[in-house]
Amino acid sequence: MNNTDKKQHTVEGRVVSSKMDKTVTVLVERQVKHALYGKYIRRSTKLHAHDADNACNEGDKVRLAEIAPMSKTKNWRVVEIIARAAE
Repeated sequence: MNNTDKKQHTVEGRVVSSKMDKTVTVLVERQVKHALYGKYIRRSTKLHAHDADNACNEGDKVRLAEIAPMSKTKNWRVVEIIARAAE
């Protein structure tokens, strides 16, 4: 690995909207331990990701990689579609 290669920050999530052109909205969920009670709580974030081929559909499970900002809200891109939504 060269010094110029950077480890890409990747996350996995579920596509909740594919209505935009070349952009999908992905819901990324994580579990956080409650500070006092210790119970695990599900927290989520919605990210806009670049989908150049308009290949993603709602319900697909996808992997995203962080990129330089493409627009005001879009700084992720779809690397791969892990699982297609059940038809």
